[in-house]
Amino acid sequence: MSNARRAATANRLARQRRQDAPEPAAAAWHRSRGMLFALFAASGFAGLIYESIWTHYLKLFLGHAAYAQTLVLAIFMGGLALGSWLSSRWSERWRDLLVAYAATEAAIGVLGLAFHHVFVGATSLAYEHVLPRLAGSAAAVTLFKWSLAAVLILPQSVLLGMTFPLMTAGLLRVFAQRPGQSLAMLYFTNSLGAAAGVLVSGFVLIAAVGLPRTIRTAALINFAIAGAVWWLFRGHEKPTLAVVPQQERRDRTFFFLGAAFVTGASSFMYEVAWIRMLALVLGSSTHAFELMLSAFILGLAVGGLWIQRRIDRLGAPVRTLAYLQVAMGVLALATLFLYGQTFAVMRWVVLHLPHDAHGYALFTLWSDAIAVAIMLPATFCAGTTLPLITFHLMKRGHGEASIGAVYAANTVGAIAGVFCAVHVGLPLLGLKGVLTLGGALDIALGVVLLWMAAAAFTSTRVPRALTAAGAVAIGVALLFGQLDTLKMASSVYRGGTLLPPGPNRVLFHRDGKTATVSVVHSDEDARRSIHTNGKSDAAITTDPRQRPSGDEPTMALLAAVPMALHPDARRIACIGFGSGITTHLLLTNPRLERVDTIEIEREMVRGAEEFRPWNELAYSDPRSRIVIDDAKTFFATQPQKYDAILSEPSNPWVSGVAGLFSNEFYRLVRRHLADDGILVQWIQLYEIDVPLVVSVLRAIEANFADYVVYASGDFDLLIAASNGRKFAAPDAAALRNPLLQAALARIGVNGVQDFEVRRVGDRKSWQGLSRAVPMPVNSDYFPVLDQNAARTRFLGVSALPLPVFSSAYFPVLEMLSGVKRSGEATSVTFAPYFDGSRRAWEATWLRDVLVQRQEVTTKVVAWPELHEQAQRLSEWLRSCSGKALPVADFIPVAQLLVTDLKPAELDAVWRSLESACGGHPPERQREWLAFFRAAGRRDGAGMAAEARRLLEVETTLTGPTQRYLVVAGMLGSLASGDRATAQDLWTRYASAVGATDDLLLRVLVARVGAQ
Repeated sequence: MSNARRAATANRLARQRRQDAPEPAAAAWHRSRGMLFALFAASGFAGLIYESIWTHYLKLFLGHAAYAQTLVLAIFMGGLALGSWLSSRWSERWRDLLVAYAATEAAIGVLGLAFHHVFVGATSLAYEHVLPRLAGSAAAVTLFKWSLAAVLILPQSVLLGMTFPLMTAGLLRVFAQRPGQSLAMLYFTNSLGAAAGVLVSGFVLIAAVGLPRTIRTAALINFAIAGAVWWLFRGHEKPTLAVVPQQERRDRTFFFLGAAFVTGASSFMYEVAWIRMLALVLGSSTHAFELMLSAFILGLAVGGLWIQRRIDRLGAPVRTLAYLQVAMGVLALATLFLYGQTFAVMRWVVLHLPHDAHGYALFTLWSDAIAVAIMLPATFCAGTTLPLITFHLMKRGHGEASIGAVYAANTVGAIAGVFCAVHVGLPLLGLKGVLTLGGALDIALGVVLLWMAAAAFTSTRVPRALTAAGAVAIGVALLFGQLDTLKMASSVYRGGTLLPPGPNRVLFHRDGKTATVSVVHSDEDARRSIHTNGKSDAAITTDPRQRPSGDEPTMALLAAVPMALHPDARRIACIGFGSGITTHLLLTNPRLERVDTIEIEREMVRGAEEFRPWNELAYSDPRSRIVIDDAKTFFATQPQKYDAILSEPSNPWVSGVAGLFSNEFYRLVRRHLADDGILVQWIQLYEIDVPLVVSVLRAIEANFADYVVYASGDFDLLIAASNGRKFAAPDAAALRNPLLQAALARIGVNGVQDFEVRRVGDRKSWQGLSRAVPMPVNSDYFPVLDQNAARTRFLGVSALPLPVFSSAYFPVLEMLSGVKRSGEATSVTFAPYFDGSRRAWEATWLRDVLVQRQEVTTKVVAWPELHEQAQRLSEWLRSCSGKALPVADFIPVAQLLVTDLKPAELDAVWRSLESACGGHPPERQREWLAFFRAAGRRDGAGMAAEARRLLEVETTLTGPTQRYLVVAGMLGSLASGDRATAQDLWTRYASAVGATDDLLLRVLVARVGAQ
């Protein structure tokens, strides 16, 4: 052995002994390394609260969660890079780095306290003054928005970037032993705190205290950390970091900084691809994104924990880094094959878990487990790279400056990876291409590092073998790693179903910047649907001989409602392109001068071309303008106002969409409506509960003087709202447009009465609803809809009581609002997907049976018990079997009739019943007939009086019948303006009726102000 070789070996062993030496025993627990690790975990906790909350804030300004996530990630990482670089330049000149760290944490806290007020002021200024002046230049608008976003969060990001180098170098000055372990432990504890911060802010803090207080909570944590570090460690540092002697040859620093850059780029390419892929398995809700982000960070933390026990004993850290880089690339490529199995796991989870609160908690845990299974193997390797590269450079004598330099290079690489993936990779290469590119980069870097460390091998067999293995892995991924587009379009997270490949064909599949868009056609039922991130957003039946899809009534009526309520409208804006059919039907109106359709995802518009010719006018009519932008920016940059704005976004559980149902959004929209303009807002009633819909209704009530509610189906509402227009009867002429008329006829709307029967509420009749269902208004800063919609989606609940409570048993709308239906006699078409039309049609059939005393020979009424009651009542009318009216059968039949028939028709029914069996009904029969006669004539005072009389004389009332009469008495009193009598009636019978989920009763109680 040469003398040089012996000297090098002796130096290495001496260095190892110094690093393995125990720490001085004199340090108390509160001034130990462990205390700094704990404080840095808290710093990571607060830091990821900032990143998470900034995403929430900026998606309000940028318009889409994907844009916000990308931009926040880029600015956040850019700030970290700049802060790290500044620390690497300045730290060696500072005497007490832990005091500098404490000051940095305090400065972060100050900015955190001010953030909400600065954001509100800056964005208000942008919407009101800056963006309108930039109208006409999409590039200028985008540049301004991104610049403002950077100004808002970059200062804090720079300070956050300074924390890791300052804490690391400061800790190593105080505790010089085992520097590699200290590096890795700091990386582990900070990442672990960050993973916890994402989950706690997303699942606990925002729901409990809203966005402003959540970010202030993070600021208070920063102040606590600053105070603890300053108090405990001020003055305990050595002047400079003790560094080991330099080796004979300095490594190429820039090469290892380049390695940090590449590994940062590839890691965040994985993150972008995995989040998009897993959104198709877990759903694209805000909580799902938070689970995915926490899983990614957890993998980094576990990697740091694993390497911290080994790093100081590594004889050849470059060789270890090479192994881990190759492993990271191979494991990332392996997720292309593992990914297909996650759909089966999610299917099992959805089908076997109970759909209750406990089941939702388990669903969340399973979702997290799926994200961890995909992300953790590769991110585990990624979590070791930063400590290894930093440790290697420090061993080579680059000092504490290397800490910030490596961290900066890694975060710059992360920025490059994010932008490459989102703006180049996804549109050009797709998800598979982005993931494969990232894996190839890691494998290539690992191979280069292997050959650099070849001297540590006795032969080149290992480098050659791993090089070949990496090349094979890339080839296998390219040739055999296929993503099943049918599975990806199945939205397995909703119903646990996977589209079978036989009858279903994928006509279009593209990965856009904000979503993955698919168009699927089913040969089995001629159903064609367009999907975003797996969720069907619109579907039609392409065969006119088959039943229309459940979405067709909403698409047709969303176009018909503004025409019928505002026939003079000339300019209309439509938020959301979907299948393009609503825009197409709007353009069938020759009076319209312009229809602007705003869609944030370009691939949605391209995919909808598969719906031609059913949406032809959206593409070919010169009055149609399709704008690729988010709605808030579009309106802020448009000086003109619209006669109608239609809002048909995706479901509110989709991340970012709930902001289009918020108080702030409606405040923006109303400024862009003409004086008598109307907003028509679609909202689902499936996978949502009544309180969440009420939170949206409260936002509409806060911004519009009047509104009217139509049901396009049992589970879809269209809310038309205005500040300058009182909603009266619809204009029948507007519905006679031939092309629109054909579309309406297909869904069972053949005349104005079919349109009117779908009117289920308005501001007068629904007054008290928001008091009866206590729920905060949905706000951008207190996002109750966004926080809870994913839960109600899993529970499978519905808000079906909303379109029913005002029309199921009483003509509430007519009595409280004074709105009359047109025509002398009721004539309603039995329409699919809307139970209200079925009830009205059944009422007309029962009218004819009872007035004409027909025999009931076929089952017409859907409810079996009601059909039997109608059959017995008809039999009594014809044969007079028993002198007295069968009241038990009469009451439910009359309840159905009184809601949908006109007073003259109802009087004919009562006369038929009164004249039966000799025409001298007993007193009890006369009292019930008098009650229903008053209700049928919409005589509030008479109905209330008859209801009170029945409550007093009927001694054998069942609970439901008693409650029905109490509701009738209160409703009649309120309709006649006698609030005191309604309140007195409730006071007398509240204990007998008891607690109930009867929504109409709860609304009436709220209206009278009773407890």
